[in-house]
Amino acid sequence: MDAFRRAILQPGPPETFALKTVQEVIKPQKQTKLAQDENQLLENLLRTLLQELVASAVQSGEEIMQYGKSIDDEDETQGVIPRLLDVVLYLCEKEHVEGGMIFQLLEDLTEMSTMRNCKDIFRYIESKQDILGKQELFARGKLVMLRTCNQLLRRLSKANDVVFCGRILMFLAHFFPLSERSAVNIKGVFNTSNETKYEKDPPEGISVDFNFYKTFWSLQEYFCNPASLSTAPIKWQKFTSSLMVVLNTFEAQPLSEEEGADNNLEEEATTFNIKYLTSSKLMGLELKDPSFRRHILLQCLILFDYLKAPGKNDKDSSESMKEEIKSCEDRVKKLLELTPPKGKDFLHSIEHILEREKNWVWWKRDGCPPFEKQPIEKKTVHDGAKKRRPRWRLGNKELSQLWKWADQNPNALTDPQRVRTPAISDYWKPLAEDMDESAGIDAEYHHKNNRVYCWKGLRFSARQDLEGFSRFTEHGIEGVVPLELLPPEVRSKFQGKPSDRSKRAKKEETKGALHQVEESQIATPASEIDGEGVRADAEASAAPMDTDATAATENNSQGSTPTPDEHQKQSPDTQEAGQLEADAEVEAGMIDGETDPEAESDHVG
Repeated sequence: MDAFRRAILQPGPPETFALKTVQEVIKPQKQTKLAQDENQLLENLLRTLLQELVASAVQSGEEIMQYGKSIDDEDETQGVIPRLLDVVLYLCEKEHVEGGMIFQLLEDLTEMSTMRNCKDIFRYIESKQDILGKQELFARGKLVMLRTCNQLLRRLSKANDVVFCGRILMFLAHFFPLSERSAVNIKGVFNTSNETKYEKDPPEGISVDFNFYKTFWSLQEYFCNPASLSTAPIKWQKFTSSLMVVLNTFEAQPLSEEEGADNNLEEEATTFNIKYLTSSKLMGLELKDPSFRRHILLQCLILFDYLKAPGKNDKDSSESMKEEIKSCEDRVKKLLELTPPKGKDFLHSIEHILEREKNWVWWKRDGCPPFEKQPIEKKTVHDGAKKRRPRWRLGNKELSQLWKWADQNPNALTDPQRVRTPAISDYWKPLAEDMDESAGIDAEYHHKNNRVYCWKGLRFSARQDLEGFSRFTEHGIEGVVPLELLPPEVRSKFQGKPSDRSKRAKKEETKGALHQVEESQIATPASEIDGEGVRADAEASAAPMDTDATAATENNSQGSTPTPDEHQKQSPDTQEAGQLEADAEVEAGMIDGETDPEAESDHVG
């Protein structure tokens, strides 16, 4: 212990003597890091030394954080206790000793000190916030620091030590991460013990509307516990009636810009209280104070914002209650905008704060997920070194990975279920359902708008259903769908009469047949061929034909009917041509319903 007393009195930074002093006192097994029992021994030694130094400071009547500092010393020099804390903090930061040792000493120091000295101690803690917040120290001592700050808050007065309480809360908000659940009111429990006491009986000799006084301060009971309004309709009706009285009074007594500037106490360096002054004698003055009005109206907005929180009170709140909340909120915002000074700017700031509060509420309901993200380490490329492109076995990453999977699973490529062509009815079933009007599927979601789906379907139909594939030219992609998949009213559209294109094709076939008949009836002149024998045979064969034709003409001119023997004598070619001509006329009539003029002219000719 004497070695530490001498060490903290030495000038210079702690790194020049701190580790050497620990090795001299403890004589550890390792030169740079203490074991667990050695850490415990050193902690007990330092806590005993700290108690002796605090006791000496109290006996001397000096401030604890200034004890041991000479009057002639410069302002930069420290007292004995801050010097000891710096030495221990250095040892903890360099991991020579256990990281939670500095937090334990700070807790002991605050418990042994008065509130006046605690302010100086906490100023030291604030100055070392960055070092204490390092991960290696924070993980070991965060609970001890939280306990120390909570003990300080319990000892402080919420009315007289408001600034010091605010400093502690701000330190905790910076010291702990945002996702720390120990600093969050997850269940949203209200402090119902914070009661606002006011007079129940009217005082004597004071002219004040005591009914309005009681109505005004009774609102604090509902502001203290907003959850009670959503579960009890009677309380909600009573609250709205009291609130209407207060809002009517504020509207009946508006504040001018001059009154707001004269009575505004926010910008003056005056003391303020965390609780309202509820004396009935001050009621008239408080109504003329713009800051007082703003406090009351702001409480109304916070309550409305809680009641409107989505997902929390939906079952308990009715439509009429939501409408009343909306109307009351509009009136409160209007009054805030009219309250001087700078009413519009104040209202805009409050709306922004309440909007951010909603995000905070949603974050708590999601289980407080962490906000922090670890920084990505950027790898520096040395100058002159070229970055090599990755080389893949099969050209790119995807193909290489696919081939790797095939090596690991030899049956992957031979499995019959790996690639399977679907049946044509199964493939077109989604499009058939889209075509059913009773399904009510919008046109923009139909499968016919998917080009890949249609292209694959046409390939399947070309292989499996040629009849359906042929309907694509007339009816489009919907005509390819098998008819048995379509409902009756849709199926009739694709089973109707043949289209104009098919009629035109049949007409062309009929005309072609008639022209062939004409060509067979007209005898073409024989070509001039050298040789008398060939010419003689041609003339001999032509003579019977001329004789038969002449006989037939004479019989027709005389009006006689040819006998069956005469029919047999006619040329077979002539009979066949006549039969083809009749069949062509019948077929053309069936198609068009009337005889084609061109066909008639050809037949007459």
